Amino acid sequence: MGQNLKELKDFLDEKVAQYNNPTFIELDPIQIPHSYTRKEDIEISGFLTAVISWGNRTSIVKNAKRMLAYMGDSPYDFILGHDERHLRQIDGFVHRTFNSVDLLTFIEGLKHLYKHKNGLEGIFVKYQTHDSLQPAIHELKKEFFYVPHLERTRKHLPDPMTGSAAKKINMYLRWMVRKDDKGVDFGIWKNIPQSILSCPLDVHSGNVARKLGLLRRKQNDAKAVRELDGVLRKFDPDDPVKYDFALFGLGVSGYLNKF
Repeated sequence: MGQNLKELKDFLDEKVAQYNNPTFIELDPIQIPHSYTRKEDIEISGFLTAVISWGNRTSIVKNAKRMLAYMGDSPYDFILGHDERHLRQIDGFVHRTFNSVDLLTFIEGLKHLYKHKNGLEGIFVKYQTHDSLQPAIHELKKEFFYVPHLERTRKHLPDPMTGSAAKKINMYLRWMVRKDDKGVDFGIWKNIPQSILSCPLDVHSGNVARKLGLLRRKQNDAKAVRELDGVLRKFDPDDPVKYDFALFGLGVSGYLNKF
């Protein structure tokens, strides 16, 4: 590793240490699954929160709490045991373009996964490759929309095989798979190595990555995710996605305003 890359790695490691700690939880959507202790409740609440994770973080947290309140704050029991009376309460929910019709479909999709496919974890364990979870995200979308659905709802699950950066699901996978001693990510999915996680790439982390010379591709898409993965896996082959904390933290702290 050249001197410049070594200096960049040291800088990013310093920023990981700064942002990867429990104070991160207070303002981040990851606080929602941290409200639960049962594995399935953590998985489901985290998944639904990740799906609506675009826009203002305060709004994301507020609407995620509202979603889960409809489920009696027991999402796993609700997913498996809901009836029509429970579902009628959801009418009127909206977060940006994700509305009650979409949420009802997601409830049925999750029920299908947990009754027939060993849950969310089962899909990712089954379809992971030796170096990627992106094909598994593609398979998740296929399995999830086995249930009846409107075409409009499909846009709320990304597909890397059609070029999406799949930021929200890659973020969710970081939450579920990555394990360290800092208390932010859960690490409850033991059969997937964190070495194959991909960085959740959005406009903020992408812009920081480009400014630092980690990423050349201009679009935030699946090709950019692969390019960024290639660099971050050189920095830390065992835990490359820890650098999401650095890129995100630098983005929200106004680091780019210095240039």
